[in-house]
Amino acid sequence: MKMAVRLVLLTFAICRLIVTVGFTVVPTELQSQLSVDNSEVEAASVDFGMLDKGEPLAVMHPGSADDIAQLVRAAYEGGFSVSARGHGHSINGQGLIKRGTKGVVIDMGSKKGVGGGPPAPSVCEKGMYVDVWGGELWINVLKATLQYGLAPMSWTDYLYLSVGGTLSNAGISGQAFHHGPQISNVHQLDVVTGKGEVLTCSEESNSELFHAVLGGLGQFGIITRARIALEPAPQRVRWIRVLYSNFAKFTKDQEYLISVEGNKERLDYIEGFVIVDEGLINNWRSSFFSPSNPVKISSLNKNADGGVLYCLEFTKNYHQHQADSIDQEIEALLIKLDFIPASVFTTDLPYVDFLDRVHKAELKLRSKGLWEVPHPWLNLFVPKSRIVDFDKGVFKGILGNKTSGPILIYPMNKDK
Repeated sequence: MKMAVRLVLLTFAICRLIVTVGFTVVPTELQSQLSVDNSEVEAASVDFGMLDKGEPLAVMHPGSADDIAQLVRAAYEGGFSVSARGHGHSINGQGLIKRGTKGVVIDMGSKKGVGGGPPAPSVCEKGMYVDVWGGELWINVLKATLQYGLAPMSWTDYLYLSVGGTLSNAGISGQAFHHGPQISNVHQLDVVTGKGEVLTCSEESNSELFHAVLGGLGQFGIITRARIALEPAPQRVRWIRVLYSNFAKFTKDQEYLISVEGNKERLDYIEGFVIVDEGLINNWRSSFFSPSNPVKISSLNKNADGGVLYCLEFTKNYHQHQADSIDQEIEALLIKLDFIPASVFTTDLPYVDFLDRVHKAELKLRSKGLWEVPHPWLNLFVPKSRIVDFDKGVFKGILGNKTSGPILIYPMNKDK
């Protein structure tokens, strides 16, 4: 009797979906992968930014690229919208089905699809690459490749993002000055086009589609597989932060560091941030500093221009047997920088812990109920010729000391 009730409810839900959305063109074999469960639809109605709200009529749990292609073909022929959702980290509702629009959200990270969902990451040691489903999270890619002593070259600061999501944007972090963004480290893609075709593309094959999809904001197709370049993974990371009160010295040193060549001097990660509030340096990514010995900006910024400080951070990756030489290399590099004396803060940690550093901050914020809130976030590329004006007008002007969010600032090589 219970089984009969379930079947009636499932049939009712599917019939309701077809009537409401007009999905008469959806293949029968796909209908069991469409969910109208209120909790799933509600979860697919918001994104990380929490500045907008969507209204999908259903959520799809694909088992393969072919499932997605069938749905997209049905959408193309039937006139409804489709949106691929990785981990939902769009900011302004870009990944949502707009209210008043008939559409389906494809849950790319779902494991509920036929056969247990899409395939797991597949590493090729000889070819130094990994094939990854578009909805896979980068943290899972890292775990899979580390089993072979390998890792991708370029990252984002936060690893709980989907591969297809970051490759549809750019994938920028502190490694981009050397390796370029994540989209510069992809050998091949499988893409579902707007007409529901599954095409493999690369520099050599379907190159126009390849370059359109990478960084294409999801407007040219849905990434279902990416072949990502790998390199030998280090064991540990030496992580250094130094403080500046002078913006010109800060940017000069950052620009110098991204131009350094040679294995001994070249760094693996270079970023930085602006400190307009003492709480920022001790609260955001606070695991870097010891709670028993917090950094007191008041003791450092007596000569700060406009009351603003700048933190330059960089890392050097290494293997355990290189520990002694790393100390010497870092010391030789620090001598060439013009930071505030006695403002060097150093920590040493496993490679995985460094890459996953922001997730630890997320867990702290979640425990305090401070994560499920609006996240206005903006990325800007500012020409080197105008960055001093930006500092004066924004960091020392508009912002004052009225912000508690992170303000990252770091240079990139244009040729990357």
